[in-house]
Amino acid sequence: MNTVRVYDLPTRVFHWCFAALFVAAYAIANLVDDESSRFAWHMLAGMTLSVAVLARLVWGLVGTRHARLSDLTLSPRQLAGYLKGVVSGGGRRWAGHNPASSWAALTMMTLAVALGASGLAMAGGVAPGWVEEAHELMANLFLAVVLLHLAGLVVHGLTHREALPLSMLTGRKRDLPAGTPGVPARGIAAALMLVVLAGTGGQLLRRYDPASGTLDVFGTRLVLREGDQESRGGAEAGEAAGEHEDDDEREKH
Repeated sequence: MNTVRVYDLPTRVFHWCFAALFVAAYAIANLVDDESSRFAWHMLAGMTLSVAVLARLVWGLVGTRHARLSDLTLSPRQLAGYLKGVVSGGGRRWAGHNPASSWAALTMMTLAVALGASGLAMAGGVAPGWVEEAHELMANLFLAVVLLHLAGLVVHGLTHREALPLSMLTGRKRDLPAGTPGVPARGIAAALMLVVLAGTGGQLLRRYDPASGTLDVFGTRLVLREGDQESRGGAEAGEAAGEHEDDDEREKH
């Protein structure tokens, strides 16, 4: 059977690392007590996830044809046409990301960046109270998009007899229009992406202090356990109260 490579290795590496890191972060957040030392793994996974998205955005500018952000199909009209084709069993075959997967990819990467930013703000103690609720809402929205994406893959597979997830393992698709050009594998770039992600995870682990539940990043102290965040907040409040008392004493004298 004739197949064409449409996804290069860096794109596939990102796809599966992205999926694994989200599953790990979400599972830990919902299954581990936020005062447990193991809860820190939620934030470590989330930070690595954010770095993965940044690496993917870079590859989206310099990568092969179907890895580029410009290859995403974000036209609402084409999305409606694609969904109609899935239901009816017809429609155009897409070499790269179809309109539904394009919207899913863009939404998930946007949410990943927003989750990373809000998580850092909370860990740094500079986030307003509403940020935690927004963080949880975005995480659940992320999960909803993932489930819709998986449901779409199942429906597409049943309609077109094509296992789209397999294309993210092999990089290849079948039954494409004649003359559809393939893309190079780009193995060196994929190895570099793995090194970046593994190095990021390793550095975060090296800088994390389990005893205090803190992580030092570029001179900024992040608190990765909820209990420690509350303790720090109480300590800061106590220090502020002490400073006010000292000021009152000086005014009396």
